[in-house]
Amino acid sequence: MTVQVEHRLGGSVTVSAGQVPLFSYVYRPDTPQLESPKPYLHPIRTLAGDLVSLYRPHDHVWHKGIAWSLPHVGEHNFWGGPTYVHGRFYVQKPNNGSALHRSLDTLTDTALGHTLDWISEQGAPVITEQRTLTWAIADDVSWVLTFATTMTNVSGATLAFGSPTTKGRENAGYGGLFWRGPRSFTNGLLQSPDGTGGDELRGTRGPWFAFRGRHDGVDRSSTVVVVDDSANPHHPPRWFARTEEFACLNPAPFFSEELDLAAGDSVAFRYAVVIADGDHGDAGTEKLAALGAEALT
Repeated sequence: MTVQVEHRLGGSVTVSAGQVPLFSYVYRPDTPQLESPKPYLHPIRTLAGDLVSLYRPHDHVWHKGIAWSLPHVGEHNFWGGPTYVHGRFYVQKPNNGSALHRSLDTLTDTALGHTLDWISEQGAPVITEQRTLTWAIADDVSWVLTFATTMTNVSGATLAFGSPTTKGRENAGYGGLFWRGPRSFTNGLLQSPDGTGGDELRGTRGPWFAFRGRHDGVDRSSTVVVVDDSANPHHPPRWFARTEEFACLNPAPFFSEELDLAAGDSVAFRYAVVIADGDHGDAGTEKLAALGAEALT
């Protein structure tokens, strides 16, 4: 299957397979400051063309397809919206930082690499980042995206990476690579190596999680699998995964344990995301997860 890459200069890259646009990566978004501007992937589609991402849902307008999104980096909020404050719940603060594209370093038929500067809402430097996305068609029904980031602390002080749970809110440890699925996936099926289920799996650990959902308008299903690299800090992570109110998957490295990054130090993360047509059952979903793990080797 032929893969095409279309670059909208200064804005986004769209990757297609045949006649189907698989994803757009918006590296310079037009996002309100309140939503902590950052690059994102949306729309994301299966090889059959079914949409498996959601953009700016009314319940959380800062959710955008797949994004590297961090709610607590020191005093900064690179997630969007209000910040969790124990005893006060969520409080809107002047701390919605931005992850800004600075240079496109690599763009080929299979990979994109770029440099970003993470700055505070007031414009002070916090982090520099080197990010690489790669993509490949795996078989007749699935394709694989890999996401790799190296973040360097340039703030001049130690940064604590955390989550609402590390700040006191139970079982709300979101942060990191976050996927928001379409509305029709609500009440779909979560799967990890330990079994299948619903929201009771949130907060459990695993090297991978999958979401099996159905589409409106067509009699089809799709599966999304996210695989955590074994070299990632705090592997295997606890997962922020939901199905009852909305569909999401998030290997959350700072779910219940903060990571301190000293000034000048760097930290790296890698993930694979498998996008597949159909519901492949428990055993078939495990095989999809194996495809993602293979992409990380």
